[in-house]
Amino acid sequence: MRVFVTRAMPDEGVRILIDALGAEQLRVRQEDEPISRAELRDNVRDLSGLLCFLSDRIDAEILDAAGPSLKVVANFAVGYDNIDIEAAAARHVYVTNTPDVLTDATADLAWTLILGAARRTGEAERFLRAGRWAGWGPRQFLGMSIHGATLGLFGMGRIGRAVAARAQGFDMRVIYHDKQPLDPAMAHGLRATFVNKDTLLTQSDVLSIHCPLTAETRHAFGLKEFQQMKRTAVLVNTARGPVVNEAELCRALEEGLIFAAGIDVYEFEPTIHEALLRQERALLLPHLGSATVAARAAMARMAAENIVAALKGRQPPNCVYPHSAS
Repeated sequence: MRVFVTRAMPDEGVRILIDALGAEQLRVRQEDEPISRAELRDNVRDLSGLLCFLSDRIDAEILDAAGPSLKVVANFAVGYDNIDIEAAAARHVYVTNTPDVLTDATADLAWTLILGAARRTGEAERFLRAGRWAGWGPRQFLGMSIHGATLGLFGMGRIGRAVAARAQGFDMRVIYHDKQPLDPAMAHGLRATFVNKDTLLTQSDVLSIHCPLTAETRHAFGLKEFQQMKRTAVLVNTARGPVVNEAELCRALEEGLIFAAGIDVYEFEPTIHEALLRQERALLLPHLGSATVAARAAMARMAAENIVAALKGRQPPNCVYPHSAS
C-alpha cells in the first residue's frame, strides 16, 4: 500500500499516514517546488495512493504509469481542475479534495485584496519604500471607498458566501451570479441578491471571483466584460487564474477600463504576464489564498485521511469522484 506525496507538506498529514500505513510505505518528496512531469511519472509506479497538489497535472498518462494498484488520488486543494476526473473514473480511482477547511482563510485573503486594491496600498507602499514620499498630501493615492459600495460575487459557493458575510461589516449591497440562485433563506441571511452576469458587471463596485475552473468559466472575464464594468470598479480573483484572460486584464488596466485589480491566481502559474507586473494598479500576491498555519494543517490532515480511508477499503469522506458510494 505505497503512498507518494509529491512535495513537502505540514507534518500533521505525514503523521496520519505513518500511523495508519507505516513509515516504510510512505515517500514524501521534501522539495518545496513543484515536481517535474518526468519525476512524477517515475514515482507513481505501483502506488496505492497519491497525494498531489494543484500544481500537479494528473491525467491519463500519469494514471496509466501508476497502474492498476492505484486506488486514490488525494488533492491538497478544494479545486481539482488539475485532475482528469474522467480518466480517473475510467480506472475506478477515487479522487478527493479538501473542502471547508480553507474557506475562511481564502475569504480573508479576498478581503485583503479588495481593501488593498481599492485603496492602492501596493502602489503606495512601493512609492514609500523607494524613498519617494515627501509627506502627506491631499491628493496622494486616492482610492475607492468600500463602505456602502456594491460587492459583486461571481460564484456563490462556500468561499463566495464567506466573502459575502464579511461584506455586512462594511454595509455593502451584495449581488451575485452563479449557475443557480441560493436557497432564499440563505440569500436573505447574507443580504445577497441573485442577478444575471451583465447586471453583475455593470453594477459592481468590487467584483470578486469565486467560481471553479471549468470549460464554461475559462476566460469568463475578458475585454468584453471589462468594457461593461464601471471605470471605478475593482476586480479581485482568488479562484483560478484562467477564469480571467490575463492579457486582456492588462489592457483593461492600461486603458482605465477598471480602476484596479487584486490578483492571487494566474493564468499560467507560476508565470505572470509581463505587462501585469508593470501595472501599478494591480495588487499581486503569490497564490496565498489558504496560506495560514491552521488552514494548511487542516488540509494536510484531510488529504491524508482521504487516502487512509480509501486504502482501508472505505469510500473517502471528501470524494469528487465518485460523488457517492456505489
